[in-house]
Amino acid sequence: MRKFLFALSLVSFAVAQVPNPPGTEPANSAPAADPPSRAARLSYIVGTVSFQPGGVEDWVPAEANRPMTTGDRLWTEEGSRAEMNLGSAAFRLNGRTNFTFLNLDDKTAQVQLSMGTLNIRLRRLADDEAVEIDTPQIAFTLLRPGDYRVEVSEAGDATIVTVRGGDAEATANGQAIPVHAREQARITAAEGAAPVIDQRPAPPADPFDNFCQDRDRREDLSPSGKYVSRDMPGYSDLDANGTWRADPQYGQVWVPNTVPVGWSPYHYGHWVWIAPWGWTWVDDAPWGYAPFHYGRWAFVGPSWVWIPGPVVAVRPVYAPAMVAFVGGPGLGVGISVGWFPLGPREVFVPAYGVSAVYMTRVNVTNTVVTEVAIRGGGVGVVYANRAVPGAIVAVRGDAFVGGRPIGAVAVRVSPGAVERVEVLHAAPLAPERAAVLGGRAPLAGAHLPPAAVMNRPVVSRIAPPPALVPFARQQEALRANPGRPLPPASQPAARANIRPAGPPAVSRPNPSPATRPEAQPETAAPHANPPAAQSHDERAQKKTSKPAKKTTRSDKDK
Repeated sequence: MRKFLFALSLVSFAVAQVPNPPGTEPANSAPAADPPSRAARLSYIVGTVSFQPGGVEDWVPAEANRPMTTGDRLWTEEGSRAEMNLGSAAFRLNGRTNFTFLNLDDKTAQVQLSMGTLNIRLRRLADDEAVEIDTPQIAFTLLRPGDYRVEVSEAGDATIVTVRGGDAEATANGQAIPVHAREQARITAAEGAAPVIDQRPAPPADPFDNFCQDRDRREDLSPSGKYVSRDMPGYSDLDANGTWRADPQYGQVWVPNTVPVGWSPYHYGHWVWIAPWGWTWVDDAPWGYAPFHYGRWAFVGPSWVWIPGPVVAVRPVYAPAMVAFVGGPGLGVGISVGWFPLGPREVFVPAYGVSAVYMTRVNVTNTVVTEVAIRGGGVGVVYANRAVPGAIVAVRGDAFVGGRPIGAVAVRVSPGAVERVEVLHAAPLAPERAAVLGGRAPLAGAHLPPAAVMNRPVVSRIAPPPALVPFARQQEALRANPGRPLPPASQPAARANIRPAGPPAVSRPNPSPATRPEAQPETAAPHANPPAAQSHDERAQKKTSKPAKKTTRSDKDK
């Protein structure tokens, strides 16, 4: 592990001395602001679940395998459930729950819960990471790995938090309320008034708790966790849908066993537009997340095999699709774009602007690749998968930007045309609104959360990032540079809709060992990071150094 990190630091330093590969930054732009290295996978849906992408007002039916990020929202109807997986954490929703990612980046997972029930399984928490759940009464900060539950009443007048394992702190009107393992707290807090707190032992598990525990065990016991980083969302779905085997050239590889004859990667699914990464693949297969956003594919003998990143102890960097795009007249009349999966040791060149350090990390955490290759940015590469029969998938432009199922509209590229196509680092197509919605028709009426719930204000300790620029206001600029996401827009330093809810929260001293309830064993998965040497008091003090603030969903969208 130390050798790998040392080698990674050397490669990062060397690559930082040269410009980014061609096409990774728009001309005349400022230095790139790297996108997050992770996204949340919408990994489980049962019943009726609605989804609102950040930057648009429409709601659509939620779809499994959709990557989620800052600004995205979910609503579960009565009797429905949903799960989002970050690798290091899982967020699970019960019925009639309104959920929003206020912020999701490398160091922060900040959630708005304005109604309903949310379970959080936190596997790992680095010293510089923060996980915060914001409700109408409290900002709930998770301080240690564990199992947490947050409930907001339908009227929005009370929040109940339960800690079955771990340690947390609720902040209400400037007052810090510690909640330890095996404890529950019911909190009501009118704005500006002292919170009313009712603390008691945690109650027995209910059916939703049992569902969450079953999902946890499924990940804890996953054999695939031996071969990939457990910070990679979707690894447990590989268990029942394929086989791991040792390959003399690539080491441990995974072979899918539930694919049709003639199948190839990135053939059955569709394209969506997700800022800040741009064109993003959403696969149809129930296992179709990890192998399409991490690692590389190779054609070995009679079948395709997926090759994960080289080191399981390091969180791999998420990519929207590990493909090379192709274009040119060789594709055929009326065909706008094609693509094929990147092979081992081939460089992924993002369509979005990135730094040289990011360029290194997104490649070395997903394949074995040399510094020289990364610096070259794929120039002059002979792509191994380009000539594999059926590997290049090509479609008309309207099918691509409309989010249509690719398997139904793909055309075959003749063997003679394969060598004539031009390799591109971005699909040369500008997104339309249908691409943001994933090709799904907008919903209305009963499938949307109540307006009062969507507009309900919540308390926050961490100031959320500025509201996303509406997609409609981006379209003209996106059309001027097709296929390339816009750089982050400059935003004001403060927002009028966020204001202090009271004086800065001060962490209370922990009870003495004689009076504090015994903590449950932590539920971190194998390969978890070792516990930090920092004490709990120091950790809590650091994570409660900001005042609680109030924000509303409607204000954030203005």
